[in-house]
Amino acid sequence: MNERGSIRTNLSQPQYLQNVVHKNETYATVAVNQRQPNIQKSKKWTLLTKLSEYIPLSTSCCCGLLLGILICGLILAIVIALWLTSPNNALATQGWTLTGHMNCPRYDHTATVLINGKVLVAGGYGSGIDLNSAELYDPSTGLWTVTGNMSYARYFHTASLLVNGHVLVAGGYGSSGYLNSAELYDPSTGIWTVTGNMNDARYFHTASMLANGQVLVAGGYDNGIYLNSAELYNPSTGVWTVTGNMNYTRYRHTASVLTNRQVLVAGGSYVGNVFLNSTELYDPSTGIWTLTGYLNYARVLHTSSLLTNGMVVVVGGRHIAGVDTNTVELYDPSAGIWMDTISMSYNRSLFTASVLTNGNVLAVGGPLAGNSSELFEL
Repeated sequence: MNERGSIRTNLSQPQYLQNVVHKNETYATVAVNQRQPNIQKSKKWTLLTKLSEYIPLSTSCCCGLLLGILICGLILAIVIALWLTSPNNALATQGWTLTGHMNCPRYDHTATVLINGKVLVAGGYGSGIDLNSAELYDPSTGLWTVTGNMSYARYFHTASLLVNGHVLVAGGYGSSGYLNSAELYDPSTGIWTVTGNMNDARYFHTASMLANGQVLVAGGYDNGIYLNSAELYNPSTGVWTVTGNMNYTRYRHTASVLTNRQVLVAGGSYVGNVFLNSTELYDPSTGIWTLTGYLNYARVLHTSSLLTNGMVVVVGGRHIAGVDTNTVELYDPSAGIWMDTISMSYNRSLFTASVLTNGNVLAVGGPLAGNSSELFEL
């Protein structure tokens, strides 16, 4: 993919560009702004029992695309591991147990927990080809079952569980190039149905389920064009409607739906491999994006999780091209600022972070972290 392309919007943004030099070589140009104070919180990371099977360093996982399952996007060796805890999540009973193999090795796919408790994985890349296949994991048996194929092979797409129990996949990249197509999976029939096309083809975008049942997609990349556009999918009509543009073009960013129903996007990158520390809020009632506090570190390929206290934790990613980080920041919606907090033990990008029922955050995998996992305790 050509990392240099045209920008769809005029960027007159309150950031300045700074070359990042590592070992006397310029790795990237980073868009930075004055940092917020570094405030250490009384949190901690705990290194946990390692995965039962080593995750290859070539494994890739698209942050923000893995919905409701811990590590499915990290499986290149066609195994899935389950994290087991006691009902009260006591660390004394922690451990990883191998479960059934998928029918097809894949990565850069999506994983969605259905209303019936099964897990739907769709698309991705495996065995040298783009995939349109999908399969279901049944936690009660530990088995994977093949289900209907999508109409289009795709990876780096998004998947969203709708209120009616159907799953909406949108965009991505496939053999026909960058995709604006979208389709719906019906768990009752196992059949995919093509629905309305997005106004922009995009991949490495985000998709957020809004309180009104609509799905907001934002940003992404389309064949040399870095996007600041956003659009809404209405499940009742199957139509995509353009909404307000973000202030920044970005892809490889994250999006989190806050308790006040606004959507927070953070970080990402755009033309020239410039990494962003900007963040902004989408208000569904107005369709307008508003800039909010700046990350202390520009980053891509990170994770973003809504905590039980209403704050958002952004974890890991890359600060500069090719260099992973272990830094962690917290966003306080009431103040609109980001605060540094305790770093992880390992540098991680292309990994997953899952909020557990006790409110803690489980971080798993990453190219430099191998099969390690660690727990962020509130």
